[in-house]
Amino acid sequence: MKLTRRAALSLGASLPLAAALPHAAAAKAEMKGMDIAKSRRVELGEFEVTTLLAGTATRDEPQSIFGMNVSPEEFAKVSEEAFLPTDKVQFFFTPTLINTGSELILFDTGLNAKGITAAVEAAGYTADQVDKIVITHMHGDHIGGLMGEGGETFKNASYIAGSAEHNHWAKADNDGFKAKVAPLSEKMSMIEDGASVASGITAVSAPGHTPGHMGYMIESNGAQLMLIADLANHPVWSLAKPDWEVRFDMDKAQAAASRRKVLGMLAADRVPMVGYHMPFPAMGYVATKDDGFEYVPMSYQMML
Repeated sequence: MKLTRRAALSLGASLPLAAALPHAAAAKAEMKGMDIAKSRRVELGEFEVTTLLAGTATRDEPQSIFGMNVSPEEFAKVSEEAFLPTDKVQFFFTPTLINTGSELILFDTGLNAKGITAAVEAAGYTADQVDKIVITHMHGDHIGGLMGEGGETFKNASYIAGSAEHNHWAKADNDGFKAKVAPLSEKMSMIEDGASVASGITAVSAPGHTPGHMGYMIESNGAQLMLIADLANHPVWSLAKPDWEVRFDMDKAQAAASRRKVLGMLAADRVPMVGYHMPFPAMGYVATKDDGFEYVPMSYQMML
């Protein structure tokens, strides 16, 4: 086949347009689904603090959990103002690792061994590297990862728990305690309010959610952060409304009093916190607002 000069020029001019046209055989990119990081690490003085996403779950009928003592209308109004649905709530389960430089300390263990092991590994550690495990309280979503199908999940760790908390569940004929905590009793130390679990890490009693519920104040080189555990389980329905009753609080009046006391201190002293059930990465600040508090999620403050 012979091409005239004019035909060749015409063909050449059409090439850029042809190259720009979509290729009929190109495959579409597959849908990936929602993604969320498994860990978030910040420096606190000479410590490293890593929050771990050990699981997340959606639950129906939020007012069967939060705001049980207010009307549906009030619950709906507060939720709408905060851009929250009233038919579903998302829970996050966030253990925390503290690397002091001499010890790797894990606070709580999530729902199960598989979830906490995956989260620890996503943060760059292994279960065998954990030196201590501190249990803030003994609900199933905090002790669930202590034991798995292979037995003890953190074989090189010692264990610390509040004595009031341990004593309560030891007498409660609780299946979770018997399966997850009791087998580790010989390796477990009991502490009281104000005890030090390591240099710079101090227990802070905050009862109500459970009889011996503990938070922990972390301090290194003058920098502070508090692990509040389940003191407040939602950024709006617990912080903004600290007197709203929560189904999982065993002593609801005492839990509300603990919320007001601890959150008031965090707001006054401008100390950041990690909340076990706050939206991941679960780090933020507390400010006073109206008759309650406002949760201010961490942005870049702790990177500086």
